[in-house]
Amino acid sequence: MISPLPGATPTKPGSCTRPLPGIDVEVVDKQGRTCKPNVGGFLVIRRPWPSMLRTVWGDPDRYVKNYFSEIQIDGHPVYFAGDGARRDADGYFWVMGRVDDVINVAGHRLGTMEIESALVGHPDVAEAAVVGRPDELKGQAVVAFVTLRSGRTGTPETKAALAAHVVKEIGALARPEEIRFTDALPKTRSGKIMRRLLKEIAAGGQIKGDTTTLEDMAVLNRLSQSDED
Repeated sequence: MISPLPGATPTKPGSCTRPLPGIDVEVVDKQGRTCKPNVGGFLVIRRPWPSMLRTVWGDPDRYVKNYFSEIQIDGHPVYFAGDGARRDADGYFWVMGRVDDVINVAGHRLGTMEIESALVGHPDVAEAAVVGRPDELKGQAVVAFVTLRSGRTGTPETKAALAAHVVKEIGALARPEEIRFTDALPKTRSGKIMRRLLKEIAAGGQIKGDTTTLEDMAVLNRLSQSDED
């Protein structure tokens, strides 16, 4: 429902571009307020669209609870399927992942989308993905994979600045234990970040499972080699 029209919509790598005609999409905060450009929030559909699902078979209450109970705009429930996103200054949407994807740090549940949004809010960052790594003391530690904007350099000072930015935006518990710079993130051909692979790299383990949907295997190889180094 958010995809380019062939021959009509210029694309941006990693973005699902703009909604198709008839799809009224918005990125809002928990209170239903529209987020500013490049600020992460909840991806919602404001009004019914052609061929939308009408119920869950035999359980209409579950339908309302699952899709129309989390977010309201001006007092009216809107469709929310659980995805976080941001919209850039050109109106292009970037799906950041599931909002229920959390990291348990010292007994505190932190949303990966919230940390990613804080990182992307820094002027040096083009894209970020956050995963959890097993930690004996904390349970899980926050590991961030960051792609910098053109002309920026991944220095220790940059890592410190990004960590401080996350602490300022969210709090000390969300400070990344490790920040890894990469020229690209492993994605499917549709532009979805494959966080499962990043979790395995962050944990220092071997890549397992199916990788046939990966768009560029070279990205994964570079990340694995940097991990070994």
